[in-house]
Amino acid sequence: MAGDQKAKGKKEQAKGKVKEAIGRVVGNERMEAEGRAGQSKGDARQAKEKAKDTFKH
Repeated sequence: MAGDQKAKGKKEQAKGKVKEAIGRVVGNERMEAEGRAGQSKGDARQAKEKAKDTFKH
C-alpha cells in the first residue's frame, strides 16, 4: 500500500511539472499555479510516506 502512495506522489509531481511548463509556454498563469500546486501535493504525499516508513522501522 505504501508503495502505491509513493508512486501516486511521484505521478502528481510529474503531472504538476508538465502542467506548470505548459502554462508557462502558453502564458496561462492559472495553469502554471495549478501545476505548482500539484507538485506541492505530490511532495506532501511523498513526505508523509517517508515519515511513515521511518516510524515503521
